[in-house]
Order: sequence, then structure tokens, then C-alpha cells
Amino acid sequence: MIDALIQGRIHGKPEQRTGQSGKPYTVAKVRTSARDGEAVFMGCIAFAPAAQSALLALTEGDAVALAGELTLKIWTGKDGTARPAADLLVHQALSAYAVSRKREASDAKPVFQHIQST
Repeated sequence: MIDALIQGRIHGKPEQRTGQSGKPYTVAKVRTSARDGEAVFMGCIAFAPAAQSALLALTEGDAVALAGELTLKIWTGKDGTARPAADLLVHQALSAYAVSRKREASDAKPVFQHIQST
């Protein structure tokens, strides 16, 4: 297992599915850029409710940063060239959408206001 923090853009639409045990999980594909300019596609799966919610709020092309367990793979293209690929078990997901929601929550007026004594 490799602990990883990756960033990229959502490719396609994340989907929520149900496992054989009846528990939900979410799958997504993320396109990241390699050093040589080639794209690396990451198959992502999330079981944690917070990570699932964050992924399901995203659509095609949205930027995202993901933290989790990385598994590296190699696949062979139609031209016979070996290409890198990866799978990520997502523990945490962060996007501009989540940041703006947190910012809005922190900018909200406090429930209790300080009362000044005169």
C-alpha cells in the first residue's frame, strides 16, 4: 500500500453503487497529468460517507484532490505500448465546491452575540 495525495479532474460522472453486503460505495475516474504530459487515469473507490458525498457532488471536469491508498498498475494499449494506471481507495476528497461550502459556513453569523454591558 502506498499513501498518496493526488490531484486531477473528474472524468465522467461519479456513481454510487451498492455492494453485496448492501452498503453503498462510490466509484469515479480521475484524470491526472504525468511528467511527460501524458494522462494517467485513476480508478477511484470510496467507502467513507464523507468521501462519497464529496465525489458525488462533482461532475465531469471538476478539479479534485484525493488522499488514500494507491495501487499502481500497467496496461497495454492497442498499439502494444505499456501505459501506467492506478487505483485509489479514497479516504478524503477535497474540491473547490467543498472549500466554498466550508467558507460559507465559517462566514455565517454566530448564533450567540456578545452582549455589552453599559
